[in-house]
Amino acid sequence: MNRKQLIKKYIEFFKNKSHKEIKNSSLIPENDPTVLFTTAGMHPLVPYLLGEKNPHGKRLVNVQRCIRTQDIEEVGDSYHHTFFEMLGNWSLGDYWKKEAIEFSFEFLTKVLKIPKERLAFSCFKGDKEVTKDNETYEIWKELGISEERIVFLGRKENWWGPAGTTGPCGPDTEMFYWKLNDKPAPKKFDPKDDNWVEIWNDVLMEYHKDKKSYNPAIQKNIDTGMGVERTVSILNGLEDNYLSDSFLPLIKKIEKISKKKYNDSKDIMKSMRVIADHVKASVFIIGDGIVPGNSEQGYVLRRLIRRALRYGRNIGLTEFIKEVAEPVFKIYEDYKHLGKNKNKIISELENEEKKFLKTLDKGMIMFDKMIRDKKIDGKEAFLLYQSYGFPIEMTQELAKERKVKIDVRGFEKESKRHQELSKTASVGKFKSGLADESEETTKLHTATHLLHEALREVLGKEVEQKGSNITPERLRFDFSFDRKMTDEEKKKVEDLVNGIIFKKLEVSKKIMSSSEAKKSGALGFFEHKYGDKISVYTIGKGKKVYSKEICTGPHVLNTGDLGKFRIKKEESSSSGVRRIKGILE
Repeated sequence: MNRKQLIKKYIEFFKNKSHKEIKNSSLIPENDPTVLFTTAGMHPLVPYLLGEKNPHGKRLVNVQRCIRTQDIEEVGDSYHHTFFEMLGNWSLGDYWKKEAIEFSFEFLTKVLKIPKERLAFSCFKGDKEVTKDNETYEIWKELGISEERIVFLGRKENWWGPAGTTGPCGPDTEMFYWKLNDKPAPKKFDPKDDNWVEIWNDVLMEYHKDKKSYNPAIQKNIDTGMGVERTVSILNGLEDNYLSDSFLPLIKKIEKISKKKYNDSKDIMKSMRVIADHVKASVFIIGDGIVPGNSEQGYVLRRLIRRALRYGRNIGLTEFIKEVAEPVFKIYEDYKHLGKNKNKIISELENEEKKFLKTLDKGMIMFDKMIRDKKIDGKEAFLLYQSYGFPIEMTQELAKERKVKIDVRGFEKESKRHQELSKTASVGKFKSGLADESEETTKLHTATHLLHEALREVLGKEVEQKGSNITPERLRFDFSFDRKMTDEEKKKVEDLVNGIIFKKLEVSKKIMSSSEAKKSGALGFFEHKYGDKISVYTIGKGKKVYSKEICTGPHVLNTGDLGKFRIKKEESSSSGVRRIKGILE
């Protein structure tokens, strides 16, 4: 079974179970400002998991493109990926554990035809704060699973959320597949045995955590996730995801241009995996409007491209990124926006490639300065890695050629310290959490709509939103514009926003089709982003309509509730994109 076949079977199965298919959303989250990228299918559904009614109903299904960056350093083994596709089905306060588990079991055993003898399951064992999930355990037993194939595990393995300090959360039940074809699965399930691989996860959101305790959720949700790449590999008896149809064309292309074979050595295999993974992820990130930069999504993109190029040098490649990117458009031809944006995607990749080659030259000059003392300490080695893109292996080779010593242990210590700082910084992205729809955040969310329209009035209708991040303290709004705003322009924007606030205009929501929204003049990107039914928020009525924009909320009911708007800072975000930070007083 290939990638497209699995996706089709999954979607059709859940459609037959009264689920409505929703569109594959952008990699740049719209409803969750706490993360840089869409890391799971649930991100576009945040408001609906919190109780807002979804235009498509309570049963949903889709395949969602995702990016996860916490494991970049792990990419190079057989299963870690930066970009991946996630199959998911949701119940928003509709069916509960029994139906969700029965659906999962039926799909695995009846549709994918996996013998239940090769399956095992885990449930949440409970702790001092939340009780043991015996309900899930009993459901699996009712489906004919022996007690020896079901284990109870703790929070680390079988609990999800909340994303922040408060919000929806609950136990999950994971499904495992015995991957060895030449050896039958043992009678008793041992989750520490690597031959058992996770194939699916059902999250059972039955709690809402406040600052003190876990309480039964008003709306109980089901949120499931099945990775396409891993599942396709499993169904084809592959222990290496890079040999599946989602990756193999890229590996073949790298083999051709490098004149090396994937299986020649572990180092070559790792290099080819990193190149294939990072180039694919970069194509998708640029396809969703991000360009390489020095902060947030742009920085992640830059890091991915440069890491791919560094590993390219390991196998004798220099200017190669365009050729390796080509198969991505063929593999994922069902993502129409990639084809439409192909020229821009290739251009951005090649531009970053050229910049990096210049960086390498500067790095060599720095290296020559460092070795005057016949040694390179850990901080210097890390500087070469961090600022100039030199892998430690490359620095070691150069040091050996010049007969100078290098403090590898010091480098590792410095690298570890940097990773810890990066993780700490990443955790900071999650502070407001999944459930942060506070009064302050809601007001600032509405204020971004006023700001967007005011910018279009002052700077021109070509201005488009490129991203936003909202916390209870401030809004951050990125928009397309190629120069610094003048003080006069900033004052005009502030005055326009405050003028609309002063008029106390009503904020209303209407559900309509994508074509209706487009005809009505609502702002939005209509090519691929929205489903059949969408929410349009209008600020004002009749001839006094000020703003009309596709959004999933939350919003205030009247602009008079906002207070006074003030621009705190206006700066560059990336090439052709400006950023405003604003507050409400």
